[in-house]
Amino acid sequence: MKITKTPIPGLLIFEPNVFEDQRGYFFETFQLQRYIDAGIDCQFIQDNESKSARGVVRGLHYQLNPVAQAKLVRVVQGTVFDVAVDLRLGSPTYGEWFGIELDSTSKKQLYIPRGFAHGFSVLSETAIFIYKCDNAYSRENERAINAFDPKLAIDWQLNESEWKVSEKDKVAPLFDNAQMNFTFSK
Repeated sequence: MKITKTPIPGLLIFEPNVFEDQRGYFFETFQLQRYIDAGIDCQFIQDNESKSARGVVRGLHYQLNPVAQAKLVRVVQGTVFDVAVDLRLGSPTYGEWFGIELDSTSKKQLYIPRGFAHGFSVLSETAIFIYKCDNAYSRENERAINAFDPKLAIDWQLNESEWKVSEKDKVAPLFDNAQMNFTFSK
């Protein structure tokens, strides 16, 4: 498995070893010791899956401490542009975002530690997106940042006319008005 650090501390890209032949393919989607060896010290307790049509933009979502979530995300069908925004006060990349195309062909995964907002846009006709979380969903601690905040200037890799956004995400606060309680630690 190839592991790549991103420009934002803590975000890691995993490229699994995929074995393909005329019958199809095989790869380990998760093997605990490999992630521990890469420095991921959380225990995943929940898996989530969503199916979305082209143009859907989900996010930017996160949960406040003490129930913040680390996530390991990947795509099992289609292609998405996946984005993580650093919300950790004191981080050298506070307020910056990182984006990567994830698809069912490359099978890349992105590890997003606690203290990040997360979202994605669907670039294919449909996409099935799955992710592991190290904490359960908490409605009272759920927060969001507007995915189209001009301060963040995220390029969602879609024309604005294609965006399909939930009503809840449309009214999410801008970055400067969002509630956050994360601090950076080395």
